[in-house]
Amino acid sequence: MPISNKVQSKVNKRKTSTPVATQSSLLSFLKKEVPVEANNERKASEKLELPLTPVTPKSRREKNMQNIDNEQVNNVETTSIAEITEESTSGERVLRRRVKRKIYVSSDDDDSNDKHDSTDPPSKKPHTNIDDDYVDNCEQKESDDFDMNDEAASEDDSEDNSMAKSYQKNRNKNSNIVQFKLKGFSSSSSSRRGSSFSSSAHMTNTEKKKQRAVDFKAKNEERYSWLQNVCDVDGNLEGSPNYDPRTLYVPKSAKFTPFEKQYWEIKSNHWDTVVFFKKGKFYELYERDADIGHTEFDLKLTDRVNMRMVGVPESSFEYWAAKFIAKGHKVARVDQMETALGKEMREKASKNKEEKVIRRQLTSILTAGTIVDGGLLTDEMSTYCMSIKEHCPNEIDPPSYGVCFVDTATGEFNLASFVDDIDRTQFETLIMQVKPKEIVYEKGMLSKRSQRILKTCINCPIWTGLIPEREFWDANATWDEIRFSRYFSNKPKNSSDQDDVINEDNDNEYKPETWPEAIKISRNKPLMLSALGGNLLYKNKKLKLDEELVSLRNFRIYDPICHSTSLILDGQTLANLEIFENNLNGSDQGTVFKLLNHCITPFGKRTFKQWLCHPLRNVDDINERLDAIEELNKHPGFRELYDETFLHFPDLERLISRIHAGTCRVKDFLLVLTSFEKLMDTVDKFKEYAKQFYSGKLLKLIGSVPDLSPMLLYFKEAFDHDQAEKEGKLLPYPGIEQDYDEINQKLCTVEKQLDDYLKETKKLLKSDKIVYKDIGKEIYQLEVPNGIKVPNDWKKLSCTRKVNRYWNSTLQKFIRDLQESLETKSNILKSLQGRFYEKFDAHYQKTLSAVKIISEIDCLLSLAASSKALGEPSCRPQFAQDGPSVLEFEELRHPCVTPSIATDFIPNDTYLGGDNQNIILLTGPNMGGKSTFLRQNCVAIIMAQLGCCVPAKKCRLTPFDRIYTRIGANDNILAGQSTFMVELNETSKILHEATPRSMVILDELGRGTSTFDGYAIAYSVLHYLATHIGCLGLFSTHYGMLTQEFDKNPNVALKHMSCQVDQHKKEVTFLYKLVPGVCPKSYGMNVANMAGVPREIVDRAEVTAAKFEQTSRLHDTLTANGSNVAISTQCDFVFMLKSAFKKIDDDVGDRALDNQTEHEKEKRQTRVLKTIINRIKNDR
Repeated sequence: MPISNKVQSKVNKRKTSTPVATQSSLLSFLKKEVPVEANNERKASEKLELPLTPVTPKSRREKNMQNIDNEQVNNVETTSIAEITEESTSGERVLRRRVKRKIYVSSDDDDSNDKHDSTDPPSKKPHTNIDDDYVDNCEQKESDDFDMNDEAASEDDSEDNSMAKSYQKNRNKNSNIVQFKLKGFSSSSSSRRGSSFSSSAHMTNTEKKKQRAVDFKAKNEERYSWLQNVCDVDGNLEGSPNYDPRTLYVPKSAKFTPFEKQYWEIKSNHWDTVVFFKKGKFYELYERDADIGHTEFDLKLTDRVNMRMVGVPESSFEYWAAKFIAKGHKVARVDQMETALGKEMREKASKNKEEKVIRRQLTSILTAGTIVDGGLLTDEMSTYCMSIKEHCPNEIDPPSYGVCFVDTATGEFNLASFVDDIDRTQFETLIMQVKPKEIVYEKGMLSKRSQRILKTCINCPIWTGLIPEREFWDANATWDEIRFSRYFSNKPKNSSDQDDVINEDNDNEYKPETWPEAIKISRNKPLMLSALGGNLLYKNKKLKLDEELVSLRNFRIYDPICHSTSLILDGQTLANLEIFENNLNGSDQGTVFKLLNHCITPFGKRTFKQWLCHPLRNVDDINERLDAIEELNKHPGFRELYDETFLHFPDLERLISRIHAGTCRVKDFLLVLTSFEKLMDTVDKFKEYAKQFYSGKLLKLIGSVPDLSPMLLYFKEAFDHDQAEKEGKLLPYPGIEQDYDEINQKLCTVEKQLDDYLKETKKLLKSDKIVYKDIGKEIYQLEVPNGIKVPNDWKKLSCTRKVNRYWNSTLQKFIRDLQESLETKSNILKSLQGRFYEKFDAHYQKTLSAVKIISEIDCLLSLAASSKALGEPSCRPQFAQDGPSVLEFEELRHPCVTPSIATDFIPNDTYLGGDNQNIILLTGPNMGGKSTFLRQNCVAIIMAQLGCCVPAKKCRLTPFDRIYTRIGANDNILAGQSTFMVELNETSKILHEATPRSMVILDELGRGTSTFDGYAIAYSVLHYLATHIGCLGLFSTHYGMLTQEFDKNPNVALKHMSCQVDQHKKEVTFLYKLVPGVCPKSYGMNVANMAGVPREIVDRAEVTAAKFEQTSRLHDTLTANGSNVAISTQCDFVFMLKSAFKKIDDDVGDRALDNQTEHEKEKRQTRVLKTIINRIKNDR
C-alpha cells in the first residue's frame, strides 16, 4: 500500500481526535527533518502528498544532514500522523524544541526576514530562566556549531576543525531526528524495545541526566582514562601523603583537539580551582568543575562533544563566582584575548601558523582571601591572605614567626616578625586581630600547635601548602626577586621589557634605598622576608596579582602587641571581652565593636577596627582624641555636613587600587573622579568650620588633606564624562591623544570611500533605489531591486521577493579596511583607558593620603557619636600619668547593654589602687552578676584609652599596658587540652608577664579540677598577684575559705554581689549591687531550685553539702592544731625564712658551703630557725 494512502486513511479515521495545528506542525516537522537528495525529495513528497518546498543547503550542518543514509529514511515505519500526535504534549514540545532552528528560508511573501541572513534563525524571546536559556543556546551551538554566520560558532569552527569533523561524523549517526525515526518508527527497533520514543519522552529530568552520564562515561572511559585515577604532575595518586591537589597529570599521548589542548594546559595547573572558561558570550565549566556546578548550584549539565559542561552568561560571572567562593572554592577566570576578526588579522600578519585557536589567557584567580573586584566583595572589612613562616627547633624552645598578610582589595602589605612564648600568645593575638580568610604555609614546616590555633580561631579558612624553597622562597631568594623583578620601576605598564635597557647603576628600582621602608627593615629579619616571598610567589604564579599589588608600595610593619604605644589586648582578651565576636553565635551583635562603630564609610570602618585592636597608651594622644570628640559634639553642623557628603560614599581605598591595577570599570573610574570632587568641595567647607575649632587633632587633619584640584581639572577636560557614562568608554576630546585622532581620521576616509562607491554604483546601474544593507556580520550589502542587471563578478548573498543583495571585490576591500580600522580603534580605546588610569595612578600617594585622613575623621565622629549615645551618667575619663596604678569608677554601667534594659541596669563603684587595695576578692551567688562586673570594668578601660567617654559618673585611671583575662570554663579539644589545662595556661601567662601597670581579671579560677586542688591554686595565684606583682585586679571565687585567708591582707579588699534570700521558698533575689564583705554562701541550691531541678534532689544536695563542710580536711586540720594563723601568713613566714637562709649562704660563701656535709647544713639551718623564734618570743 503506498505510504501516502496509508497515512491519509489513518488520518481520516482519527481526524476528530487530533488538533489541526498539531497535525500541521508535525507535517512540517516531517517535511523539514527528513532532508534527502533532490529526486528523493520529490518522491517522498509524492508519497506523503505534501507540497515540496525546494531548499538550498546554506550551512555545513544542512550539508551534513543530507548525508544521512537513504536506508534509514526508507526504513521509516508508515505510522499515521494521528498516531504520532497522540503522544503526550510534553513529548511534542521536546520534539519541536529539538528540531528548532534547522533550516530557514526567506519568505517570498514579505520582507519580514530582512533583518536575518537567509541561513540565520530568527531571534528568540529571552527566557526568564538563565539555565534554560543557556541550554537552549547550547542546543543552538550543537546544531549550528560550525556555521560561519553565528559568532560563537564561527570562533569554534575556526579554532577546532578536527572537533567539528569528529562531532559531525558522530552526529550523522546519532542525531536527535534519526534517533526519533529509529526509535519511534523503525519496525526493527520497535520489535526489540516497544515504544522507545514514548518511554524516552516520559523520562524525568533526573533519569535523563543519569542516562546521559552513563552514556558519556562509557563513551569517554578510554579517551579520558587519566581522569579515572587522578594523579598530580609528579605522579602521586590522589590521597597519598605527597599528593599536590593543585596539579593534574595529563599524559603526552592524550589526543586533544586544539581547543581541548588549550583548556587542559590551563586546567592541569589549576586542578583544585574551578575554571570559568570564556567561550563566546558564556563562561563554561568542564568535567569535574561542571559536576561541581551541577551538584552544588543545580546548573544544567550538558555534553559538549567530548566533555561534560555547564555554563553561565558572561554578564553574570561575578554573581556565580561569588557563590562558588562562598562555598570555599577557588575560581579561575580565563578570558578571550581576541575576537575572531582579531585572530584572522593576527594570522595574516604573523608567519607562525601553529596557533589556530582564539587566544585565551588566565586573567585572574579568585579566593576568599584574595578578592579584588568590588562586585565580588560582600564585606566592608578587610579580607586577608596570610603567609606564615615558622621556625620551631623543638616543642620546648619558644618559636619564631615571620608573617605577611595582605588585603588584596586595597593592596596593603603587613609584615610582622617576633619571637613568641611556648603558648604562642602573640601568634594567637595576631590571628584573632586579623582573622585571615586564606592561609599560605610551607608544607611540613608549620607546627601542630600553630595549626591548632589557626583551626580554633578561624572559621573554615582556605589552606594552601607550598613546597619549601621551590614555591615558598627563603629570605635571599625573596630579596633577589624583589630586586630583579622591577616591582618598583617607574616605567609605564604598556611599555615592553625589550625596550628597557637594564642598568643596575642607573635604575633606581634596583637600589634598595629607594624601596619602601618596611622592605628595607625586613632585610635583617629573614623569617619576615621569607613570609613575604611565600606570599609574592603565591600571588605571582597562582593569582597573577603580585605586580599590581607590590608596585603600590603600600607596606608597613605590623606589631600585634605594640608594647610601647598601645594597650595590649591579646587574643584571649579579645574573645573573653567579646570585642569583635560574641560568644553566642560568633556575630558582632552585642560586641564592643558594634557598640562603638558608627563610621559611615567602608575605609573608616576598617580604620576603626585597627583603633580598637590597639587602644592608646600615651596620655597626650588620648587627650588629643578626647578634645576632638568634645569639639565635634559641640558643633553638630560639622557632622551633618560630613554625613551629607560621605553617607553611601564608595570605597575609594579599594577603587584606587583597582585603578592602579588597570582593572577598574569605566563607570567606577567616573565614580572615583566624581567622589574626589565632592571630597575636595567638602574639605573646603571643613576649613570654614576649622576656624571655630581649638582641637589640634582636627585642625591638623583638615589642614593636611592634599590638593587634588589640578588632577581633577585635567580629567574633566580630557574626555566627555556623559558619553563615557552612557557608552562605557573613555573617548578623549580632539587633541588629547594623537593616535586616537589619527584612527578617527582614517575611519572617516573609509566611510567616505564607501559613500562615493555607492554613488558610482547608482550611476553605473542607473538606479537611485540602490542602498547599503547590514545583515548580521555581512555589512554594507548592496541591495538592488529585482530586474536590474548587475555585473557577473558580483556575489549574491541574500534575497527577498523584491530585492537582491550583493558583494563585490571592491566593496569587500573597503569593508575589510573598515573592519580593520574599527578593530584598531577598539584596541586604541582599550589602551586609552589604561593611559588615563596611569595618569590618575601617578597621584596614588596623594589620593590614598586624602582617603586616610577622611577615615580618621570618620573614626573621630564615630567616637563622638558613641559618647553621645551612652546616656547619663557619662563622663570624660581623667588620667593620672604618674604615681602608682589607680582605677576609680563611680556608678559604672556595662556599656554594651541594650537600650531597653539600660535604665534598669544597676551601676556599681570600683576603687582600686592609690589609697585603696589593689585587688578585689569578689564573692556572690550564682547568677549574681560577678562576671558582668568584671567585664564592664575592662570594657570601660578600653573605651577610656580609645579616647571615648565612659558610662560612669566619674572615671579616673592610670593608662594600663595590658589587660589579662581568665574568664569562663572552656576546653580546647583541638589542642588536646582539658578545661583545667586551659585555665592554667592562661593563668601562667598572667603570672609571667603581668606588670604593676596591668589589669588582671580572674573569674572563678580553679573550677576545672577537684575542690582542694582548685582552692590551693586559686589561693597561690591570688597571693602572688597581691604581694609580688602589685598589679590591679578583680578576682571572683566561690571558695568561701579563700576570703578567710585574705581577710587581713592589706592589698586585697573583700566584696560581694548582694542578694536577698527567701529560705522558705528557697528563692534568691539578685540585687546586682557591689557591697563590702563576704557573701556567706553561693546559694547554688536556690539557683538549682529556680532552674527546675526536682525538689527531692535539691534537699538531698543541701544535706550532703552541710556534711561536706563539717568533714572537710581543712576543717579537721584547723581544729586539731587549734591554729588560727592564716595560710597566707604561714606562706609569708616561709618565704622570709628562705630569704634569710639565702642571705646567710651568701655571707658564708660558695667555697665554705661546698665543704659542708648535708648534716652540717641542716644543723646550721636549725640554729638559724631557733634564733628567729627566740627573737619573736622576746619581741612579744
